[in-house]
This record gives sequence, C-alpha cells and structure tokens, in this order.
Amino acid sequence: MNRPRRRLGANLRYLVALLSRFKVTFVMAAVLFGVMPLVYVALYRTPDGHGIAFGRALHHVYFLLFGQPSLEYVDNLAVEVLNLVIPPCGIAIVVDGLVRFGYLYFAKHRADKEWIAVIAQSLKNHIVVVGAGRVGYRVVSQLLALGKDVVVIEKVESAAFVSVLRDEGVPVLIDDVKTPQALQRATNIAHAAAIVCATNDDLANLNLALDARRANAKIRVVIRLFDDDLVARVRENFQAEALSSSALAAPALALAALDPRIVHSFQVGEHIMVVSQFEAKTALAGTTVSELRDRFGALTLAVKPREGAEVMHPAGPTRLAQGDRMTVQCEYVHYLSLREYTGEATPPLSGAATA
Repeated sequence: MNRPRRRLGANLRYLVALLSRFKVTFVMAAVLFGVMPLVYVALYRTPDGHGIAFGRALHHVYFLLFGQPSLEYVDNLAVEVLNLVIPPCGIAIVVDGLVRFGYLYFAKHRADKEWIAVIAQSLKNHIVVVGAGRVGYRVVSQLLALGKDVVVIEKVESAAFVSVLRDEGVPVLIDDVKTPQALQRATNIAHAAAIVCATNDDLANLNLALDARRANAKIRVVIRLFDDDLVARVRENFQAEALSSSALAAPALALAALDPRIVHSFQVGEHIMVVSQFEAKTALAGTTVSELRDRFGALTLAVKPREGAEVMHPAGPTRLAQGDRMTVQCEYVHYLSLREYTGEATPPLSGAATA
C-alpha cells in the first residue's frame, strides 16, 4: 500500500472514530430538531385555532436558540415551558458538540494523546509496536507493507523515526512506556492482535509484555531482549516470542565474514541455514529443481531465466538452463557441498558483504 492511500485510509478511520465520539450529541440534536418540532405541531395552535406545519415548527425551534422565536405567543403552558427550556438546552448541545469536535480535530495536527485514543478506538486486531528506534521503525515498515494497522508508542518526541512514521499516517503516542496506564490509555490494547516490545530496555519490554497480557490474555507478545539468558526463560515461562538482537545478527555476521556470496543466514534449532544465489553453469545446467533438493537438500526459492520474469517457488520438474540465476536456501554444510560441486568452493577475495 503506497503512502497516499495509507494516509487517506488513516484519515477516513479518524473521521469515523471522531464521529463515533458524538453519538450522544447526535441523539440530542435529533431530539432537538426532530422531536421538538413535532411537539409544537401537536400542541401549538394559532390565535385563530389553526395548527402549524413541521417546517414552521422547525424554523421556530432553530431561531429559539438565538432568542428569536418565530411563533406568536399563545396561552398554552406546555408551549411556553418549551419556549423557555429549548434555548439554554439547545445552545448547550450545539456548543458542546462544536467545542469537542474542534478540540479533537486540531488534536490530530498536534498528535495529542486524545487523537491517538480516537484512532486506536477504531482499530481491531491491530499491532502495537513499542519503540520508534531503528528496530521499531523496520518492524512497522514490514507490518505496513503487509497491510496491517499499527499503533506506535515512543517515549521521546525527538526520536529519529517519529516524524517519519507520522508522515506515513501511523499514530505515534508519546508517553512513558514504563507507566502501567500507557497501553490502556490510548492503544486499545484489549482489541489488539499483537504487541511488539522493541525498546532498548529489557526491563521495560518485560513490563510492557506483562501489562499487555494483563489487559488482553489472548494477545500475541513479541519481546526484543539484549540479555540472551532471559530469552529461553521468557519463552518457557511467559509463553511469549522473545528474540535476542545479538542472536539474530550473529549467524548473518559470521557467515558473511566467511563467504560474501551468502545473502542471508539464520539458525533453526541446531541448524544453520543460508540463502545464496547461484548461476546455472555447466554443472547445474539441465538439473531439475527436485534433483537439486534431493541431492543437496537445497530449496530453490526463485529462478531468474536469462530472458523472462523471475519465477518464485518453481515446481520440482523445472529444469535449469545455462545462465539461469537461482536463489537457493539450504543448510550451511550442504551449501558448501553445492559450491564444491559447481566448482566455486573458494569464496572470492574481493567484494564486501552487508549483513
């Protein structure tokens, strides 16, 4: 979803949520301008004994708000009571609605907590991301690319990515994440699908996770932790997905140091998995995708022919042609075997890899 569409969607959600805040005001206004004129139609009689139409009664109610009644005085107690009650009550309803609407409308441009609360109220199954640093920003970007609704909490207004996220139409609440009320106050955590605790403070992340579970027992909790010893304990005892930044980065950095041809690496249990790109030269030309899997345990994620579009997840019988470029995933030991088979066992000496 591109930025203009996302911003338009956020504005529409805000408008709907804003209008939902005025249900009582709308009901009172309907009574004032819908029911009261009908009462006048039923009770009011002109000096010559005729009734009045709804339009004239509505005209009278409207101008009563300005102290300018349009109907003649009649000797009817109920009508006179209405003439005295409608002006102050009507003015109170209209002024209260206008003032509150104006405050909430301009709160949007100031990104006040009240605006965040209005936005969050309109969301269901959204994701709450705590921390607008580099990790938090990348998490939000991924979620937005997947079409998910996101609410962000950040402690510092001057954080690097706060303004960027707001430009993307993402509601960013500036609040102290360590306060117990931070989540309940403005994120609608009770109806959220998940929370990602991505601050650089392990204790704050754990406290946030506990507060989220207290408010919503079914919420999925993902915690960023720097202390590797805490990761296993949190997963086991808290039933949350705890991730260590150093543990995630270690395989990528280590394997990139060994071989710049490895574009990504990660660990699954005791297995080190790598993703790399190959060119189908003499050794691989004519090999099928299934043969590559059965012989080397390599999953072919994509094939880019010399001519034509890239094919994601090609079928097993797909036969590789000379010059095709493949993206392959396999265990590191199988990767080494595959490189040896293709005659590329030795990594290039020059070039830099980015992990």
